[in-house]
Amino acid sequence: MSNPHPETQTEYIHHHLTYLTFGHGHWAVHVDTLFWSFFLGGLFLFSFAWAARKATTGVPGKWQNFVEMVLEFIDQQVRDSFYGKNKMIAPMALTIFVWIFLMNFMDIIPVDFFPWIAGAIGIPYMRVVPTNDLNLTFAMSITVFLLMLFYNFKIKGMGYVKELLTHPFGKWLFPVNFFLKFVEELAKPISLSLRLFGNMYAGELIFVLLALLPWYTSWPLQFAWSAFHLLIITIQAFIFMMLSIAYLSQAHETGHEE
Repeated sequence: MSNPHPETQTEYIHHHLTYLTFGHGHWAVHVDTLFWSFFLGGLFLFSFAWAARKATTGVPGKWQNFVEMVLEFIDQQVRDSFYGKNKMIAPMALTIFVWIFLMNFMDIIPVDFFPWIAGAIGIPYMRVVPTNDLNLTFAMSITVFLLMLFYNFKIKGMGYVKELLTHPFGKWLFPVNFFLKFVEELAKPISLSLRLFGNMYAGELIFVLLALLPWYTSWPLQFAWSAFHLLIITIQAFIFMMLSIAYLSQAHETGHEE
């Protein structure tokens, strides 16, 4: 295997898996993750707001058609999966799906493109897929988790505390009930974040490894992997959205009995 890059293969992989970091230790900030996540979030808000401002009851344009199709798709998923009454759920689901999809989609861009541009202007590292950063996926899942806790207490009140202590084995085994419920609730944000992070990190690593191959084998393989990976990034955005809806739907349920 020949290496088209000036550094060794190990250095090349390490370079592409290193974040542009400000600070040290626990207070370190991944600047590239923050930049691209905010940029893509802003792109989503601007493009959808622009479609709303330009919406017409006459013959719609292609972008309006696309936005309406996405809105109808998300609205249908919420109607099918959320059984409470909360006007926040559909906008939240839309934001989660489109934002995560855009962040995931950055993985389709050739791995050397943005790092090369960054290096040309003096920036040593540049990772452009925010969802391969565990900090970001945990931040998103913890946000969903906090919303879940908020609505559990808002909708159920002290009934949620009773649920924690009395289900599934009754009030006399409240320590066991609480431990099982604690593990169950804690597993939700952990699994939500690790699933997204694991898939995106693995996808990026495969692109980096394929880039090390000679160009005449690298490009066909990268094209094939990109086509397959496009399905993965869409599914991961959909799964994160659907699980978030399901968790918040559970928080609105009030059907437990003593």
